[in-house]
Amino acid sequence: MLTWCALLFVLGVTAFLDTLYNYGNIFRQVNSVLFMLISLGLLVRTTTKMRLRITEGYIARIEKLEKDLKEFTRGLVETEV
Repeated sequence: MLTWCALLFVLGVTAFLDTLYNYGNIFRQVNSVLFMLISLGLLVRTTTKMRLRITEGYIARIEKLEKDLKEFTRGLVETEV
């Protein structure tokens, strides 16, 4: 992720230099397409990581509830005896 952010920074710097020194129209088109595709990739990766974190939270919560249920049912069995 840090690598992609660094690449976006470099593309931003080159875009700034392009506006100062006017390298050419083709460079602007290529730079803007690369910037757009890398940004889209970062967006997809970020949303995937967020979903994964939510799923991991659900799994941890289910494990905790299963543990609590086992302790509760064990307590019920011991009180009945």
